[in-house]
Amino acid sequence: MEADSTARFSRDGARDGGPEYGCAVITLQALRKVYRVPEKEPGLLGSVRSLWNRRYKDVVAVDGIDLEVSSGERVGFLGPNGAGKTTTLKMLTGLLHPTSGACTVAGFVPKERRPDFLRSITLVMGQKQQLLWDLPAHESFLLNRALYDLDRTEWQRTLDELVALLDLSEFVDRPVRNLSLGQRMRCELAAALLHRPRILFLDEPTIGLDVEVQAVVRRFVREWNEKHGATVVLTSHDMNDVAALAHRIVLIDQGVIRFDGSIDALHERFGTGRRVLVRGEGAALAGLGFEPDGSGRLQKTVPPPEVNPLLQEVLRRVPEAEVTVATPPLEEVLTRAFGEARKDRVST
Repeated sequence: MEADSTARFSRDGARDGGPEYGCAVITLQALRKVYRVPEKEPGLLGSVRSLWNRRYKDVVAVDGIDLEVSSGERVGFLGPNGAGKTTTLKMLTGLLHPTSGACTVAGFVPKERRPDFLRSITLVMGQKQQLLWDLPAHESFLLNRALYDLDRTEWQRTLDELVALLDLSEFVDRPVRNLSLGQRMRCELAAALLHRPRILFLDEPTIGLDVEVQAVVRRFVREWNEKHGATVVLTSHDMNDVAALAHRIVLIDQGVIRFDGSIDALHERFGTGRRVLVRGEGAALAGLGFEPDGSGRLQKTVPPPEVNPLLQEVLRRVPEAEVTVATPPLEEVLTRAFGEARKDRVST
């Protein structure tokens, strides 16, 4: 698989019949990041030698990627651990400098970290925090107003909107150390959006949260995007986040973009077919190749042309059966996509 040709094919597919977006607000051209990592021989002798004669090797984290993201898009930027997605996110926010290539975000060069650039973006990381631990979240909101030099009337209007959308009123005046993880994460989102950034970078925003709070966070991000037109770039290992928030999927593996398109296009390219789920008398379906799915149903994945004949046979044998046809889980499709990408990488 050649990454460039895949990206062109998939990018066009994402546009057909999809939402309309504005001009590009993120542009990457041959973006590359290489880390220089020290090496040493094993054992005590190797440690001693490294004190006087240290050797290094180059580790390529991001390998010359090209990408455009338009205003208002919600993009899932996905990959396995070590794929390069967090490194890319840090270059887009100016926390890391590229080794080569170029990137612009909201018309700025991120590594310059200009004040107007910082007002245009926000970065929310599920395992990091910006709130002051011993103070109420509201005090951190006041501090952010001063840091971003926000007009008090506009700040208060935005804060009121965020408090209502995230349902913060009951705990916004409690010390942060007394909040649950879910409450703290909702306050983190509010703090990150008080300056109304044009671009939201979300890195594992629901990690560690319970199901109810995850749903609140997803709904909030979607509503904020739709109401204010903010661009969202999401990295997550939770496919429920991706399915709920992403219009477009960008897959990166070993520092190279492997796919760029819609979820439907992803299923079409890497899916194995349609999954037929049946709840009914299992014995009567013997010989059709069904297997238990772990929830009291039987399942079988078949190519799309075989779905209708299989359904007819199932209902002929068990007329009262409950039958559902679904696409394979997103995790399964992504696993297949990354597996194929690695095979192609090795072969080239």
